[in-house]
Amino acid sequence: MAKTLYELFADWAPEYVPDAAQDVQVEHIAFDSRRVQPGTLFVAIPGTQTDGHRYIPDALQRGAVAVVGQRPLPEPLPVPYIRVPDAREALARMAAAFYDHPSRSMRVIGVTGTDGKTTTVTLIYHILRAAGHPTGMISTVQADLGHRTEPTGLHVTTPDALQVQRYLAEMRDAGLTHVVLEATSHGLAQHRVTGVAFDIGVITNITHEHLDYHGSYEGYRAAKARLLTLLAETPPKPWGNPRLSVINRDDAPVYPYLRRVAPGPVVTYGLHPEAQVRAREVQSSPQGLRFSVEGPSFQYVIQSPLRGAYNVHNILAALAATVVGLGISIADAARGVAQVKQIPGRMEPIDLGQNFWAIVDFAHTPKALEAALRTAREWTQGRVIAVFGSAGLRDRMKRRMMAEISAQLADITILTAEDPRTEPLDAILAEMAEGARAQGGVEGRTFYRVPDRGDAIRLAVRLAQPGDIVLVCGKGHEQSMNFDGVEYPWDDRVALRAALAEYLGKPGPKMPYLPTQGPPPAKKEYPPEPLPWPGGHPPEEGTTTRFSETWLCARLRRLWPP
Repeated sequence: MAKTLYELFADWAPEYVPDAAQDVQVEHIAFDSRRVQPGTLFVAIPGTQTDGHRYIPDALQRGAVAVVGQRPLPEPLPVPYIRVPDAREALARMAAAFYDHPSRSMRVIGVTGTDGKTTTVTLIYHILRAAGHPTGMISTVQADLGHRTEPTGLHVTTPDALQVQRYLAEMRDAGLTHVVLEATSHGLAQHRVTGVAFDIGVITNITHEHLDYHGSYEGYRAAKARLLTLLAETPPKPWGNPRLSVINRDDAPVYPYLRRVAPGPVVTYGLHPEAQVRAREVQSSPQGLRFSVEGPSFQYVIQSPLRGAYNVHNILAALAATVVGLGISIADAARGVAQVKQIPGRMEPIDLGQNFWAIVDFAHTPKALEAALRTAREWTQGRVIAVFGSAGLRDRMKRRMMAEISAQLADITILTAEDPRTEPLDAILAEMAEGARAQGGVEGRTFYRVPDRGDAIRLAVRLAQPGDIVLVCGKGHEQSMNFDGVEYPWDDRVALRAALAEYLGKPGPKMPYLPTQGPPPAKKEYPPEPLPWPGGHPPEEGTTTRFSETWLCARLRRLWPP
């Protein structure tokens, strides 16, 4: 696959390409100089930690045929340099052109919001498949490309623009007709989904998150709303252009703003009497949800195995996007909803035979933690024991907020590590402890500080009595924990199983290692043990000897043990 420089810019800014550079052949695009190979267009992006412009010499040495950047250069380059106002946006638009705009060949539904994005994406995906549509999905958990599934990262964020377009191209080439794409606020602000031809934009809610990056709630809100404004860029498609905005009518602080910025038709959902897709008679239990839904031209009873009343809004958003937005029958949609039995790391029960509930949930924002704790409270007459932390180098305001919420709604709160990054963990926990104390929490009785997350989970398990709920929040399905910029393998579900197995005296996984446990365990040395040669002696030099596969594998294991 190759494109000329002019072809990469033709759709959005052909005037940036000098006449002499228009025919330069681009075989690859990269924004990491280490990935440059001959024939690559290198995009120099200013970042928060480093500036891609510093790596232009390295890219040239590796064979870059052109460079796109946004800073003036001190001297001319030996290859074309195209200066643009925003290198991230340029990367996204060039990536779409490089892969022949795959999203223009499919119906694309985008989903964003503070909470519920992954659940809503998964629901829409299953509804479309239940209706018989070949459908792909890009969420912060995984990408389903039709012919294969691929995990999308250790920490949740939208893949970079090149990866998004590569995924979309794979879906198109696999014959998929629909795709559901989860867009984070970082993904929207950093143009990772710019150039995607969205047909429908869904917003779950906009509450308190990522103010460290966006600077203010207004900046965060504007980043989320960008999904709706991107609808206006979608060119005509053979099946028409819904350009539909799906908005939560119950999200009172932000609803009027989203209604104003939506560029086309709007459908609202919620419990509000003015919502166009509205739920009534909601029944929530540990077995799932049941409620009646009313829409512009339908009424139906929805049953879902998903736990937690907050999932009613996620289901309503999915119904609004598919039934109202795409004309899916409500019966097909209800069947798709019923197929979604568990979202990884979302109110996911861990059962090793203990006499209390043990649940892992992704709740890492104040609103999500409140919803998870209220759900847990509905499920038991016993106590609710919450385990969570708050990330370093992220929104500091939510540290106190989350501790305050837990002090109000949980019986016991255990504050612990959660991606402290380069911040001192003790300082993060001190801020959280102040929030717990502000709501009447008593350290050592109603709340604890346990820096090691494994020990925190162990403590929760030891404190649990029959009928209680241990709720481990904040990491969900994520597969790593960041200390000092290093990602350590970590999965809350594995850790909770390990703690339960220890407590019950049953076989189970080993508690994953984190630096808060002290120095890493010493690696066992396995000195090679002599393994007798076939026939009792090694072969003579220069001769050929046949060894059995079993013998050879055994010798290799002794020389290089796992």
